[in-house]
Amino acid sequence: MAIATSSASVAMRSWMMIIGIAFALGSIVRLAEGRAFFVFGDSLVDSGNNNYLATTARADAPPYGIDFPTHRPTGRFSNGFNIPDIISQRIGQSEAPLPYLSPELNGQRLLIGANFASAGIGILNDTGIQFVNIIRMFRQLDYFAEYQRRVSAVIGAQQARQLVNRALVLITVGGNDFVNNYYLVPYSARSRQFTLPNYVKYIISEYRKLLMRLYELGARRVLVTGTGPLGCVPAELALRGSNGGCSAELQRATSLYNPQLEQMLQGINRKIGQTVFIAANTQQTHMDFVSNPQAYGTPATKRL
Repeated sequence: MAIATSSASVAMRSWMMIIGIAFALGSIVRLAEGRAFFVFGDSLVDSGNNNYLATTARADAPPYGIDFPTHRPTGRFSNGFNIPDIISQRIGQSEAPLPYLSPELNGQRLLIGANFASAGIGILNDTGIQFVNIIRMFRQLDYFAEYQRRVSAVIGAQQARQLVNRALVLITVGGNDFVNNYYLVPYSARSRQFTLPNYVKYIISEYRKLLMRLYELGARRVLVTGTGPLGCVPAELALRGSNGGCSAELQRATSLYNPQLEQMLQGINRKIGQTVFIAANTQQTHMDFVSNPQAYGTPATKRL
């Protein structure tokens, strides 16, 4: 998720993602009820880890949190609840998983799960370098392994394995690899290294490695989100839009990335021999929502 630009952009992209995830959850929510929940990714799903880090990628000041029950910033890049909060509510958890870096995550609260997400990160380690101290994806997975050792000390190794195997996992990452890497500045290092189609292939191949490690760490029910329409969020409209329209180049990136992500997930599932990774096509769902809002319970509005 792009940080630096505006809270409106974060809120818009969060809403796009929520729509897609809500529909993807429909088929698996009953299976996830009463189970642990683990979260990986960027600012769309960070519930406050970055508040414990020396980084500029933080949501610790208003207007963040103005619609949260406490009406105070919580570290979520949202005016209120974020995606993990909503999923937690849907699967009947007593509370959303705490940020992994929270000192309150201990004892029985470990059994609810944990949120490892960190605003500013991407699939690639060089994404979000301007934010310096953030929890990159490889480190999030290291923390997941550490979490399992911690929970083993509470309930035993066999029970810990079962908890992880039965859990619901959400991973939301990839948008920053475009807006905070490839397109961060004109003639960025990655844009000089790769054409856009080749860059998409590269990050998909790197993402596959991360997902396979997640599988090796015990994840067996993983919801993977694509990117929403990156060129249509407010910040990108302001920076790169033309005549009030979405950024064509970022929209092209989205259109290349999402289908290849779904193909990659299908390939992993075939290799594994079971459906572990489930794709949430947030781009398509968002476009459906815009073109047919009545189907989603939102009345159509007339242009003035």
